[in-house]
Amino acid sequence: MVHLHASVKDDRVVMSAGDVELAHYVTRPTDVRLESPRPYLSPIRTLAGDVVSLFRPHDHVWHKGIAWSLPVVGDENFWGGPTFVRGQGYVQLPNNGEQRHVSIDVARKGEALSLVHHLDWVTEAGEHLFAERRELGAAVVDDRTWELTFATTMTSLCDHAVSLGSPTTRGRDNAGYGGLFWRGPRSFTGGPILAPGGEGGDELRGARAPWMGFRGTHDGSGAVSTVVMVDAPTNEAHPPQWFARSEDFACLCPAPFFSTERLVEPGSLVREEYAVLVHDGGWDVAQADAAATAAATRLMARA
Repeated sequence: MVHLHASVKDDRVVMSAGDVELAHYVTRPTDVRLESPRPYLSPIRTLAGDVVSLFRPHDHVWHKGIAWSLPVVGDENFWGGPTFVRGQGYVQLPNNGEQRHVSIDVARKGEALSLVHHLDWVTEAGEHLFAERRELGAAVVDDRTWELTFATTMTSLCDHAVSLGSPTTRGRDNAGYGGLFWRGPRSFTGGPILAPGGEGGDELRGARAPWMGFRGTHDGSGAVSTVVMVDAPTNEAHPPQWFARSEDFACLCPAPFFSTERLVEPGSLVREEYAVLVHDGGWDVAQADAAATAAATRLMARA
């Protein structure tokens, strides 16, 4: 089994397997306010070293590898860029919030790595909306696959209820993005989206499923990699609707607030958990389903 280790730097934690840096978790981003500064994982690599993420693409500079990103938090935007306004379309407003680093602890649990990150959600106007405890883990599943786990517990600090939603809940059809969002490499564009019912493309956007995946080909080497995202069976919206794209660019997002807003009362909690499988090679649907089922079982065992 490959030895996992982590190195802590001023602005990030680097998680590695042997001499391969699997992921940089940037805890203190230097993004401009327009991009709703928040922690992110980028670059993300397979065990063989192939990069399976994209950072700050020119078409959506607020896309950052994998990040917990919410476009509708009441009237605030913790996604980045303009806000969708019913009847007006996308409008740039003074509402780009920040997920602000408080502290982070890094530990080893057996052969796995464990990160506990505390953050504050602060609006552009300076209001503290949530205190978040975020747990990330990394573990090797087999000699070609590693698993990233992500769990968040957000505690409302508001004296009023706040709705979590998406552009779809505010009037834009089939644009329910928001949640744990992965942006894939440019070379993955046009690749197949994997889902329990089979392979497909953009027509899978908005479908409900316990998992979805993406199989892509790398420039240069021509190597193939597969990324599978798994929604924990304990999540409130399970199985969620998915914001998934292939035609314009590769992305996956199990979107818990795709078409229904969730009202968060003062002092109450929002809890969500996911697994991301990063595989060297091209899984088919049956292989992805078996791997996702095993990952869901591991998530349940940790619950």
